[in-house]
Formats: sequence, structure tokens, C-alpha cells
Amino acid sequence: MGVNLKSLIGRLNATCRGALEGAAGLCLSRTNYDVEPEHFLLKLIESPDTDLAAIFRRYEINQSRVTKDLTAALDKLKTGNARTPGLSPRLPQLIQEAWLLASVDYGAAQVRSGHLLVALLASDDLRRLAREISREFASVSVESLKKDFAEITGGSAEAREATNLSDQPSATEAATGGPVTGGKTKALDQFTIDLTARARAGKIDPVLGRDFEIRQVVDILTRRRQNNPILTGEAGVGKTAVVEGFALRIAEGDVPDPLKNVAVRTLDLGLLQAGAGIKGEFENRLKSVIDEVKGSSQPIILFIDEAHTMIGAGGQAGQNDAANLLKPALARGELRTIAATTWAEYKKYFEKDAALARRFQVVKVEEPDEAKA
Repeated sequence: MGVNLKSLIGRLNATCRGALEGAAGLCLSRTNYDVEPEHFLLKLIESPDTDLAAIFRRYEINQSRVTKDLTAALDKLKTGNARTPGLSPRLPQLIQEAWLLASVDYGAAQVRSGHLLVALLASDDLRRLAREISREFASVSVESLKKDFAEITGGSAEAREATNLSDQPSATEAATGGPVTGGKTKALDQFTIDLTARARAGKIDPVLGRDFEIRQVVDILTRRRQNNPILTGEAGVGKTAVVEGFALRIAEGDVPDPLKNVAVRTLDLGLLQAGAGIKGEFENRLKSVIDEVKGSSQPIILFIDEAHTMIGAGGQAGQNDAANLLKPALARGELRTIAATTWAEYKKYFEKDAALARRFQVVKVEEPDEAKA
């Protein structure tokens, strides 16, 4: 399945983790071979003051009947296991779907019982399982539950204890030393650093001797086509400094009109990958960033340092890696980027991928001569 089970279970909140431990104990006492979603759901229902209890009240679901139906479903499972039970493949699938929903749709830092129920009813495979277990689940409108989730579950103990991804220190907050504002750009705040904000706050030093390269970057960005500069040069020559110099010029208003209101944000690929041990999580994080860039009222240019690491990041090279997720948005002109890499890495990775190379225009950053230095 490509799932890191330890990472996956670590996404559960205390209520759900306790229910999962209880489910394993129930499976053991019944001598079943695998811990199934039925074991897990039964233990979740037993927990008081949960999202699940609030949802049951809203949709007038008979909890006693669901408990009875779950017990009947467990009675049908094979028994006789004398060893430690394993996890049914459907259980990691349920938790994985719930985590993607919780993190991407609701910006939650942990999976709650309500997220598990939405995932159970929103996925075709899992929905069939839910309907087979109990007809009571048919009373729930998935669309209205998704839409009104916060209002329906707002009074539960899980909601009171919940933390959001946006409550955790983000890349921008850590870099600027202050809280980020907004709330509609959770992924951008979490995985990027606003260089223009740092420039306006006086946190970027003046950049000297790179006027020519900065002018090239400005010229490329104002084109209609092939308007994504890629800075190439040896390690340490000052590729990042060119982008910082560009951000300083935006902050000072020393750029053409089309670029005056632009925000330059550094995409942190390492942060995108950190903790993304669950299949599909990296892709969802990157897609969220791209969607927020496209939907932003302020034009945004993403700066991707060490851009060659995009190829293979988040998946096998040539499949769902970062580069292939970015290509469609670059091709349609929905996303503008400034990339940076060494010349050797450019030839090794970009020149071999014609579709990717076509999206970028090379800007060579040479070592300054003695006179310039």
C-alpha cells in the first residue's frame, strides 16, 4: 500500500488512538485474525463526548442499533487466532483517507473521530462497507457533514482539544519572527517563506554587484511565454542572493508595473516532505500550495532553490514527483517560478527532461571578477 503505518497511527488524536488500542484488545479477546474497521468503530462509539456522538445526534442515528449491527458484523468474522492479530488493509486505508481529509480540507493537525466517519462515507469502497454494517449510516448526508463539520462537531471534547496545522509554527513565521495573517493560505503559510515580507521588514541585506542578473530575471518574468527564470551557477556564487535582490527591488517599488504587487515566496521542499510518510500526502501538500498560488488575489512567484531535487521528490522520478506536479500549471501559465540549481545538475536533470526544460529560461550566475568584488 506504500503506507508508513507508524506515521499513520501517529496522526490519530488521543481519543482515536485509545479506540484503536481498544479495538486491538477486542480483536484479541474475540480471537479474530485482523483488527477490522468494525472493531475500531465499535470502540469509537463507546467513547463519550466525541465528534461521532455529535454527528449521531445531528442526523438522529440510533447509537444502540449501530452498536448492535457492529456486534453482529464482528460475530461473522473468522475466529480461532492464537497469535497477535494484524491490521486489516481496510483499516490503514480508512485512517489514511481520514488524515488526507483532516489535513487538506480542514487544516487539522490530527485525525478526529469525525474525520474518520466522513472518510468512511466519502470513499466508494469504504461507503459500501459502512452500508453493509448498518443501514443507520444511510441517514448521514456526506455533503452537508463536510460543509457543516465545524458547526456539527463544535461542542465535542475532540473539537475543544483540537490543534490546527496553522497553529503550529510555519515556515514564514519561523523566518520572519512573527505570526502570519490570513487563514486562506494555510499551505503557503506552512510550506513557504515570504521573501518580499522579509525584505520590507529589513531582514534581507543589500545585494551588490548583481544588477545584470536581476535585470535578466525581471525581463524574463515580464514575458508572455517561457517566463520562468532558472539561475544556474556553481555552489556559493550567489544564486539565492539574486532572488533576494529581486525581492528587495519589489519592496522598494523598483520594478516594472506588472511586478510591483508580486510576492516572492521560497518553496521549502524539505518541509513539504517532512513527515509525509503516508502515500499521497506529499502530492496533496504540493497541490494545495499550487492551488493557493493560483487562487491568490496577490500574484505570487515561487522560488525553488536546489530545483533539481524536485525530480524524484515525493515519488519516483517521472511519476508523481514534484516536477511532474508542477509541469501542467507551468505549461498553462497559472504558476510562475524562479528556480536555482548548479550548471551540472541542470544538465543532468533538466536537459534530459525536454518538457521541463521548455518551461524555463536559463540565467547564468557567474563568479564575480576581481574588479566587481
